[in-house]
Amino acid sequence: MATKIGLTGGIGSGKTTVADCFRELGIGVIDADQVARNLTIPNTTQFDQIVQCFGDEVVDSDGQIDRKRLGRLVFSSAQKRKRLEAILHPPIRAEMYARARRDEQPYCILDIPLLVESGQYREMARVVVVDCRREVRIRRLRRQRNLSDAEIESVMRHQATDQQRLAVADDVIDNNGAIENIAAQVRALHQTYLALFA
Repeated sequence: MATKIGLTGGIGSGKTTVADCFRELGIGVIDADQVARNLTIPNTTQFDQIVQCFGDEVVDSDGQIDRKRLGRLVFSSAQKRKRLEAILHPPIRAEMYARARRDEQPYCILDIPLLVESGQYREMARVVVVDCRREVRIRRLRRQRNLSDAEIESVMRHQATDQQRLAVADDVIDNNGAIENIAAQVRALHQTYLALFA
């Protein structure tokens, strides 16, 4: 069973790049978003519950959940967001923890965007926060994801603040500079974790 290391960061912080660096070192990364996608394919319990709760408008022309449309819907209402979380969070958590138990490495990374907001950080041996200034993140999101300022603001408003994430961090990766700096920071953390958990 691998020790669980939680990885989080605000939208646009570079969390995916950090996760990829851990993968390159041979460390298992369990991605909450990917688990959610797998759990919400057609004919799953969660797919049926989402459609029943939010209506056929959240299903695209291919019969899949339209994640962007569902996102707009739940970010517009705290009540709707809580309903979606009640459907998805328990099975996502169960699947991620089951995978961690099967992992034979000394540690594994649980990539969880809402690690702080959900309180799940308390269940991790360590918490890694990817830190990046808000203005840098906004610039990246405009360029890389073609999001409008309103869409960016809507997501950020429903995420933990940088201060809230840093308050629970055991380790911080600074992603305000060149992307090349990330790999070196991840390698250093990797050596620390091997010393702690191997």
